[in-house]
Amino acid sequence: MKRSRIAWLWAGLALALLMGPMAAAQPAGPGAAAEPATAPKPVLVLPDTWYAQALTHSDVGINVTHFWSKGNMMRAETVVAGRRVVTIVNGDKYYAYDALQRSGVAIERSEDAKALDKGRDRPFGNEWAVLLRQGAELIRSEILGGREVELYQVTDGIGRRQVWVTKDAIRLPLRLDVYTRKSARTIQTDFLNWQTGLPIDDVFFSPDPGINLTELTLDEYTKLRRDRMGQVGPVPVLYSDLLHGY
Repeated sequence: MKRSRIAWLWAGLALALLMGPMAAAQPAGPGAAAEPATAPKPVLVLPDTWYAQALTHSDVGINVTHFWSKGNMMRAETVVAGRRVVTIVNGDKYYAYDALQRSGVAIERSEDAKALDKGRDRPFGNEWAVLLRQGAELIRSEILGGREVELYQVTDGIGRRQVWVTKDAIRLPLRLDVYTRKSARTIQTDFLNWQTGLPIDDVFFSPDPGINLTELTLDEYTKLRRDRMGQVGPVPVLYSDLLHGY
């Protein structure tokens, strides 16, 4: 397999979504009429564990990724060019390793990334919130895979990003479409088999026994990546927001 093809397979797993500030609600003026008292709305309690399968495809190949999370911990596994790539996010550490070579890196996460853990329901599947921050607008409601969904879209100098989310309070992404102007390529990801409430032991979010991990601070990783002009370790960092923050 040519290096360019493998690079685009990696790119399909590492879509960069730039974040922007969300507008805050404006308080009512001093002359606004008081609203009548109403019963408090029930609080939406989300499950602590999540699973989803992501099918990413473009003109250069297809990748299947399995995501699991428990609270702020995440494990993702995918196979790229015959290599099983494992990403684990747990507390202060971001692990990325090749399960066949049994080697990888353990990187300290930034304070910004850890702060974001507190403001989201799960570490993955947050594409709707990301695109809203970028200024996405509701395009239409439709049916996708037998489910009622809403399509949101943002278009800018980078390209076009679209996300289809369930029309409910949880807003699970079912499809993500990213077109990049510079490469003139489109990458589509379908999120399948969403499940919640799975019994997952905390040890599942630790590296497998016997993995040779190079420990790096975030500054060390950033310097190595700059010096090498690219990947550090046997596999890339695929979910940069979980390492660096937005």
